[in-house]
Amino acid sequence: QVQLVESGGGLVQAGGSLKLSCAASGHTFSSYTMGWFRQAPGKGREFVARISWNGGSTYYTDSVKGRFAISRDNAKNTLYLQMNSLQPEDTAVYYCAAAQSPYSDSPRFYSYWGQGTQVTVSS
Repeated sequence: QVQLVESGGGLVQAGGSLKLSCAASGHTFSSYTMGWFRQAPGKGREFVARISWNGGSTYYTDSVKGRFAISRDNAKNTLYLQMNSLQPEDTAVYYCAAAQSPYSDSPRFYSYWGQGTQVTVSS
């Protein structure tokens, strides 16, 4: 089992930055592909970014490329999402998730989810 807890969300002005963290507990964190998803009010859960088990491969949805950076520290069992140049449309609840599949952009391939952390970007 893997338990995930997000933190680092909050209120930030447009153009600002936030860094989200996802602390994992349980066995073999390093064996999982990790992803970040977000869900805005009235919207479905949207893929944001994923990172391979060793951090060697990352992938981002087009809307965040060049602004967000996903990383992981397996020694600390922690996943990160650095978010720069935030825009109001980035406002959402952000979730971290773990998948056993190496190429997974759909929520249905992720087995474990955190509780989410709210990110609000004001204009």
